Amino acid sequence: MEITEILYEAVRRQASDIIISAWAPVTLHVAGALEPYEAGTKLTPADTERLIYSILNPDRRKDFEIERELDMAFHIPELSRFRVSVYRQKGTIAAVFRVVPFEVPHYSTIGMADRLLMQMVNTPGGMILVTGPTGAGKSTTIASYLNFLNTEHDVPKHIITIEDPIEFVLPSQVCVVDQRELGADTKSYARGLRSALRQMPHIIFVGEMRDRETIEIALTAAETGNVVVSTMATASASKTVNRIIDVFPVEHQSEIRTRLALSLRTVISQVLVRRIDQGGRIAAREIMYVNNAISNLIREGKIHQVNNVIAGSAAEGMVLLDDSLLELHREGVVDAASVLVRIQDPEKMRKLVR
Repeated sequence: MEITEILYEAVRRQASDIIISAWAPVTLHVAGALEPYEAGTKLTPADTERLIYSILNPDRRKDFEIERELDMAFHIPELSRFRVSVYRQKGTIAAVFRVVPFEVPHYSTIGMADRLLMQMVNTPGGMILVTGPTGAGKSTTIASYLNFLNTEHDVPKHIITIEDPIEFVLPSQVCVVDQRELGADTKSYARGLRSALRQMPHIIFVGEMRDRETIEIALTAAETGNVVVSTMATASASKTVNRIIDVFPVEHQSEIRTRLALSLRTVISQVLVRRIDQGGRIAAREIMYVNNAISNLIREGKIHQVNNVIAGSAAEGMVLLDDSLLELHREGVVDAASVLVRIQDPEKMRKLVR
């Protein structure tokens, strides 16, 4: 068993991820379910070390042995790119490979409505956040938006990305695209973001807003007229707003609410759900545009009322995640069980059960 054989088979089966771990079979994540690469075959610690070390050059191997963790990109020509997370578990080496196609999916193929895309494209400045759990397709949504600007839009822009690692490669076409990778091109999200402010950006994509310093610099960048796009591991628009505010000490939260009310433009919270009408998965999305009502609620700290505004603003293109899931179920795209495990509103849950 060689790593290239595993990765070719994973792409053939349309897997999104590959898990390599000792005392378990090579496992593929296909359409939301785990399945073995080869039934009845479990890896030994020596197997996992051989497979994973085969893609590490001496410098990467040294970094991993010092830090015990490593995030990197790997590609096989004419097959795919892979985002790789290497780690140790119970004294053995393990890794998860995320499949990243060479070609960025078109926004229409991942279920992004024209109205949502145009809202993002026409944002003159401010913050756009795409949130959701790991593996929810956040990077793909953002890459589709950036790729539209770079290939189909007619206004040249300077796009700077700061990623860990670089996933989708975006060669400069309509836009000038500079992609920076943590470790190789910059030392941290915060440092790369601070430098980007001096590099004449129009759009800055920060791979993830992980800490207070990164969030604070992102807010500053958004306040100065740049479009800042990033991701967070939050389940809804209201929880995203609360997460940002709660990162800061209590004595600064009033100021942060005011800044956020002025700079936040759009929050897209999404999950991937297994389809029953065909193979694969589909994204259900909650969409919040920060209008005057939501801006006032953020400023006043009444975040618990945000969902009411989203629910009453369908005419503006807003939708709650629960309603997006229920609509997919009504259309026969996903089953009731997939909706029930994700729905948040108890009353909507009861109606679905009935």
